[in-house]
Amino acid sequence: MEDRWLSVDEIAAYLGIKRDTVYKWIADKQMPDHKVGRLWKFRKEEVDEWVKSGRAKESDGDEGR
Repeated sequence: MEDRWLSVDEIAAYLGIKRDTVYKWIADKQMPDHKVGRLWKFRKEEVDEWVKSGRAKESDGDEGR
């Protein structure tokens, strides 16, 4: 299995959410991220664990496309 860093667009597609929601979750919900220069990068495994923990739940219903 390939172990690589995912971009904002890739993690949004993987989770089935909007790109703007990724940025919101970084700021408001402590989504696991790593800043590489000016780019945000994500480890799929870290994001999976974060979602499973329940910290990604949205109360305002804007997580869909």
